[in-house]
Amino acid sequence: MVMAWLIALPLLAALLLLPVRRHVPFLATPIVVSTPLLGLGLLLSVRSAVFEGRTIAWRQPWLEDIGLSLSLRLDGLAYVFALLVLGIGLLVILYARYYLPRSESTGRFFSLLLLFMAAMLGVVLSSNLLLLAVFWEMTSIVSFLLIGFWSYRSDARKGARMALTVTGGGGLALLAGVLLLGHICGSMELSVVLAQAGTVQRHPLYPVMLSLILLAAFTKSAQFPFSFWLPHAMAAPTPVSAYLHSATMVKAGVFLLARLYPVLDGTNWWFYMVSLTGLATLVLGAGMALLQRDLKGLLAYSTISHLGLITLLFGLDTQLSTVAALFHIINHAVFKASLFMAAGIIDHETGTRDLLQLRGLRRYMPHTALLAIVASLSMAGVPLFNGFLSKEMFFGETLAQGLLGDFNWIIPAAATFAGALTVAYSLRFIYGVFFGGEPDGLPNYPPHEPPRSMKIPVEVLVAICLVVGLFPAYTVGPLLATAALATLGGPLPEYSLSLWHGVNLPLVMSLVSMACGSVLFFLRRNAFHRMQARFAHLNARDAFEAGIDSLARIAGRVTGAFETGSLQGYLAWMLAAMLLIPAVFLSDLDTLAGPVPAIPLDLMTVAGMGLLGLSAIGVVIAHRQRLNALVLLSACGLLVALLFTRFSAPDLALTQVSVEIVTILLLVLALYFLPVDRPDSSSLGRHVRDGCLALGGGTLLAILAYAVMTRPYDAISSFFLANSVEGGGGHNAVNVILVDFRGFDTMGEICVLLVAGLAVQALLKGMRLTAPPAGPKGLPWSTQSHPLLLAILARLMLPLTMLVAVFMLLRGHNLPGGGFVAALITAVALLLQYVASGVLWTEARIALNYRALAGGGILVAGLTGLGSWAFGFPFLTTAFGHFHIPVLGEIELATAMVFDLGVYFTVVGTTLLIVSHLGVRDKRLDGNVNGNAKEGG
Repeated sequence: MVMAWLIALPLLAALLLLPVRRHVPFLATPIVVSTPLLGLGLLLSVRSAVFEGRTIAWRQPWLEDIGLSLSLRLDGLAYVFALLVLGIGLLVILYARYYLPRSESTGRFFSLLLLFMAAMLGVVLSSNLLLLAVFWEMTSIVSFLLIGFWSYRSDARKGARMALTVTGGGGLALLAGVLLLGHICGSMELSVVLAQAGTVQRHPLYPVMLSLILLAAFTKSAQFPFSFWLPHAMAAPTPVSAYLHSATMVKAGVFLLARLYPVLDGTNWWFYMVSLTGLATLVLGAGMALLQRDLKGLLAYSTISHLGLITLLFGLDTQLSTVAALFHIINHAVFKASLFMAAGIIDHETGTRDLLQLRGLRRYMPHTALLAIVASLSMAGVPLFNGFLSKEMFFGETLAQGLLGDFNWIIPAAATFAGALTVAYSLRFIYGVFFGGEPDGLPNYPPHEPPRSMKIPVEVLVAICLVVGLFPAYTVGPLLATAALATLGGPLPEYSLSLWHGVNLPLVMSLVSMACGSVLFFLRRNAFHRMQARFAHLNARDAFEAGIDSLARIAGRVTGAFETGSLQGYLAWMLAAMLLIPAVFLSDLDTLAGPVPAIPLDLMTVAGMGLLGLSAIGVVIAHRQRLNALVLLSACGLLVALLFTRFSAPDLALTQVSVEIVTILLLVLALYFLPVDRPDSSSLGRHVRDGCLALGGGTLLAILAYAVMTRPYDAISSFFLANSVEGGGGHNAVNVILVDFRGFDTMGEICVLLVAGLAVQALLKGMRLTAPPAGPKGLPWSTQSHPLLLAILARLMLPLTMLVAVFMLLRGHNLPGGGFVAALITAVALLLQYVASGVLWTEARIALNYRALAGGGILVAGLTGLGSWAFGFPFLTTAFGHFHIPVLGEIELATAMVFDLGVYFTVVGTTLLIVSHLGVRDKRLDGNVNGNAKEGG
């Protein structure tokens, strides 16, 4: 339960912060600061259990059918990352209180920061692969909002979009990868997956799955060639950079490598893909850092380089390299967060981050200079600081690896070269900001030290750099051991955490890199200026924006080719695709007919089918004589209903008849407003195209139906017939399926129906549909809009029809009927009133809010489904029983009846909502309707 609270605390704080800040502002700061403090307290409460090598697990079933559960685990690896997320998060929060000006929306900023903390904790604590993917995407979305926090700045918006595009694409790759991994292992739970390394690595899908997961890790951790997004994310406020881009978000990728290391490591695919990507990122990132003028740009590329170092360590074929990678993850988070905060202080006090303007600040900001110099030396890997220890372990593992055979020397040589570049850009940071002459053209001059409280977080982190560097075995040793044990999933290799290991080759490599880096820095000036001028025109953001623009242009051309504005054209493309795909699969059939004999035809069935075909052909021929086509179309619907009756489907027949009547009435109402002028005849080519599609569709469907129905198959109908009484309490299996077994489908269908009704209302709202001046062939309209005989008959039929509707509703659970059929019958009765007596007359006597009626139906149906949860049953589970009621006797009552009532209200309300807005009449028709309303009144 500790893990659940670790995620819930920042999530709840983020949701509460904005209303609290608005109404009780003095409570906002305690909420923000106390959230990571409470999280750290929870972590410390389970410290002994985790350090003993135990895994604390918590699991709550959720969507079990797809393998998704609220499953969390806290082992040594998760403990280290949770400690970084909460610890550095607390320091960043304290720092941001003084960094952000009062004019900024600090409530929104801290809400997003806490939301990101919750998402990152979800990533490191997830024990379910799908849950990990959910939190992974959550980090991408929240980081997009944080990077673009200063939305009035173009660079912030573009940087945020770039970051979301790259990391969001990696998130999709992660989802595909974990789905494949879960498929291979038969489970989405990490406890099951991590125990099946052999099964996973022997599976033919292993290369594809590994590539997808590594793509996700590389995009999130800004590995080559996806490194370009991170420097442009520096448009975010510096607290965001210190938190997301040094200690948390970019570490999510290397965390994924560590988490899945036991099951993915051990193959050439892993070694070469991970190590070579890490090596390229290490060298290129360090080289680019050396060329930056922007202070945060230098730190961004150095972050990329160090992430490449960590990735390279995970890819090496030694177990100790994994320990070194975890050690450097901890060290890098500490010194890089302090450097970003120091850069923020410099920017805050001087108004610039340009290294050509910044120099000599040690005279104005001596305390900040001391802190930044210590952190920079740790980044450079200078002895006595924590960065030196993990860097020396890194050099040792590059010497111990055997990936490249005779070319093994390439990796340690490249590592030494990257180390020299690291020393060079660290010295450039130190000298370029704090030494040299006087500052040149600072926006804020003279600079001065920030408030004391703003430096406390930096002091804490710098102190950790020193203490870990001097006493590693006593400070970080137990933490590193428990994290390495959880990552390796087996016994730890022998290693020693101490400042001095004697004179050995890794020490020589460190000394060489420091010497070469110093020389490279002191010979820097002319070479740097030349290289900066050569590469000044290269900008990843411009290239990215150009790529986005190119994609938009291509999409525009493709859209322009297909989106011609012709509904017939769209339908033609859709039908062609629907015909082509089944035809490809049907081509593999050896024989069309199966062993099941066909049902013999009788004369009446053949006659009905013939009439149905002739009516359909008549609709096509008479489509320009709209009323004639409508009559033939209604004949088609009636014949389909008779076919349902012929094959013992009375529920479908009732529904078909009701739908046909409602549809025809609506179409009759719409016919009045259609223009008299007929469109020009279609071209011969279009006739040929439409004819081919129609013949192809009919032929293909006939072939498909014949092939299926002549083959034996196990139908699910036997299950429904066997369980409709025992499981749903009804003898009408069709209705039981709709309100119980497939109730969720029905719930979705009525929601779609309501959305369609609201869409029709929105489209017709405010529209003036002018009636044509004359009818077909120029005949004048009747002066009597609402015939008296029709009005009298409609009023007489209303109570009888409503009685039939209630009868159908009540009997539907055991006999043909149900809420949908009853709703359609009710709609027919009320539609007749609209047609016979007019809208104003009808609505004056039926004072119903149709939107409220339809929405109430959705609410009733939804509450019925939720009610089953209160008793521990799945959504929309039916409860029923037999009760003895005086006078009526024994009667069966079922909760499905309430759900059916919700269906009834939704269908009636939506249908009448459409009718009441179908045609905002012109003045002439309104006058007739008003006149009839007065007469009727």
